[in-house]
Amino acid sequence: MAASNIGMMDGAYFVGRNEILAWINTTLQLGLSKVEEAASGAVACQLMDAAHPGAVPMHKVNFDAKNEYDMIQNYKVLQDVFNKLKITKHIEVNKLIKGRPLDNLEFMQWMKRYCDSVSGGFMSSYNASERRESSKGGKDTNRRTSVPSQAAAKSASAGHRAQASSHGSKRANGQATNAPQRSAKPPSPANSGGPAYDEQITELKLLVDSLEKERDFYFSKLRDIEILCQSPETEHVPVNAIHSILYASEDDNADADAQAMVSQQQNHQQPTLSPILEASEERPKQEAAHKRKSISDLGEFEMAASSSRPRLSDISDVQLCGSPLTSFT
Repeated sequence: MAASNIGMMDGAYFVGRNEILAWINTTLQLGLSKVEEAASGAVACQLMDAAHPGAVPMHKVNFDAKNEYDMIQNYKVLQDVFNKLKITKHIEVNKLIKGRPLDNLEFMQWMKRYCDSVSGGFMSSYNASERRESSKGGKDTNRRTSVPSQAAAKSASAGHRAQASSHGSKRANGQATNAPQRSAKPPSPANSGGPAYDEQITELKLLVDSLEKERDFYFSKLRDIEILCQSPETEHVPVNAIHSILYASEDDNADADAQAMVSQQQNHQQPTLSPILEASEERPKQEAAHKRKSISDLGEFEMAASSSRPRLSDISDVQLCGSPLTSFT
């Protein structure tokens, strides 16, 4: 089954944490109490080995991976197996190695859905302890998982012996000794601590992770709107641009769409001049036209004056009658 067919709305992502832990412990013969204990990647590698026997080089898997470098090496082995089987699932290694419960729960939910689709949910013939023997830290893991089972068996047998002895003491002591025992109350799970506290802590961690993701999602929207409003070339941000950012999903490029809307609005707007600016532009034009008119009037006046002035040739032709000069000549 192609990994791309398993979407976020698939029923696999609604499987509870306790069911996931029970499936991992039953399939791989482990004793995990928290989902984030699978953050090293070794559990995922062995789950793929259970679904595809022999496909995973178990001698390269490190069950004692504590630092990020060793964890990344395990996920490299897992990615090579995905490439060999042509599985297109993207492994978010940086999130998984941090041990966040929500990220590791989602990845284990996907692993369960994939393994069930391959094997039909039946992997009882897989010998997980034997396959872990060749892995680094596999023997220690097998030893740790066998100790709790032996301790549980011893505690159960000790409980049966204590219960039998208490029944014998009740018969010997009679009704007088039974009265204070009836009044005694067993300790409540809240006061005893242990698994009840661990379960509550894990649920609170899952809630905190989901709230942090939601917080980051909406903060990114507010940041995009702030950047859009602070751009110097934008004076009036259209409402539809803000709506495109608010109602966009994580995969949508809302910022680019909003910038396109703003630029489109700016292209439709035409610049308008104020009456004061128009008057200030018209005043130099009027002054220049007045100067040109004054210069043309002055030229016409000079031409009229020059035409009315008598020429020297005309003066020489004038006959001065009775002048001594003329009588002398």
